[in-house]
Amino acid sequence: MEIQPDVPCHGKHKVKYQPHEEWDFLLDTPNQPIDLSLVLPHYRARNQPIDHRMGMFIGSNSAPIKVKVVSILPTFDLASHLTRRQCRQYPRTRFYLEIQAGTSDVTVWLPSDFRGQIHHVGKARFSAGFINRILQNSRVNEPECDEECDEDDVVVCTHGRITFRMWDIQTSAPENTHKETLKRMFGCTRKAPETAIDWDFLLED
Repeated sequence: MEIQPDVPCHGKHKVKYQPHEEWDFLLDTPNQPIDLSLVLPHYRARNQPIDHRMGMFIGSNSAPIKVKVVSILPTFDLASHLTRRQCRQYPRTRFYLEIQAGTSDVTVWLPSDFRGQIHHVGKARFSAGFINRILQNSRVNEPECDEECDEDDVVVCTHGRITFRMWDIQTSAPENTHKETLKRMFGCTRKAPETAIDWDFLLED
């Protein structure tokens, strides 16, 4: 696979159903740093199968990879007489994200409404927001079971460092590190799998 000339390595990209392609989004570049926001649709495209999950692939050799899987809630529409509550209940498309890298450091922001399984090699770090909001709906490195079309699926393979963080769909922004860390300190949220909280997140961002 080669880098697609019309796919940037930085910025925001709306993921769209590609009926004649293996992946709905594909970016494979050996040495360029990647810093992308992949925006998931809140609608089903014409002729898109009901059980289709948006397939996204990102590959690199050694350059750092930062990927935000962004789920943006539909805006309030007075003309359609929809309430804000009704808009927020409209489901987004489920997705499959695979990241294959040699020695790249990989950071992935997953939407706070993530529900599904995550597989990664080696050890990974989990932010406070991820532990507070996503972990309870995730299966991390559990034995593979039958794939379900109504679940999300993430695979990360690299010999570099792996970090999982949370994209807050309510604020349409990355997690508020200090707020989520305070919740983690004084709340009763779940413990991260085989890791203690990473206090270095207090110094980041």
